Amino acid sequence: MNKPLILVVEDDTSVRNLITTTLKAHSYRYLTAPNGQTAILEASSHNPDIVLLDLGLPDIDGVAVIEKIRSWSNMPIIVISARSEDTDKIDALDAGADDYLTKPFSVEELLARLRVTQRRLAMMQKESSPEASVFTNGELRIDYAAGCAYLNDEELHLTPIEYKLLCLLSKNVGKVLTHTFITQNIWGNSWDNDIASLRVFMATLRKKIEREPNSPQYIQTHIGVGYRMLKV
Repeated sequence: MNKPLILVVEDDTSVRNLITTTLKAHSYRYLTAPNGQTAILEASSHNPDIVLLDLGLPDIDGVAVIEKIRSWSNMPIIVISARSEDTDKIDALDAGADDYLTKPFSVEELLARLRVTQRRLAMMQKESSPEASVFTNGELRIDYAAGCAYLNDEELHLTPIEYKLLCLLSKNVGKVLTHTFITQNIWGNSWDNDIASLRVFMATLRKKIEREPNSPQYIQTHIGVGYRMLKV
């Protein structure tokens, strides 16, 4: 089976060559684009499986590229950028990016992020099938149809909010969800800035699903940004 087709959007030739050499060495198929307009054209023409996107492009900002692609596609977008401020990460993730890798980065980390995204793609394809009403991740199991969750085959006693949070995270495995995205999906716009309450609910959820809440296995915190469910 062919590996995913990856669109590399990077105006810095040395960085672009590093990425494409890495992809080629690991048998990935790839396309390249040196600017935002070309990236949008390539994405719409070739429908790549994953986009690796720099934000500091010479013609339009990378966030605008994310928003444009999101207007027609849910293809995974991994941002690779020198911008390291939390606000930059949040802007990109809120626009629709799936992950954020800060420059300088290691080849090993890039490949690891790609593997996570591939697993998420495979899970999305599996969940699109009619019989996919049960989510399994390690010892965690969620029966969406029955509205129940289990850990090591023992039913979890979750509050409605905890269950909704767990389902939202499980349906976006491997993807960083920002505080704004989570609060809007769980409570609506009125809770947009109530991050303190979200942290309380997330803490109680962790106590119920994590064997070691201080060393979480399932839910990873991205300080100042949001949360991600890890694939165990």
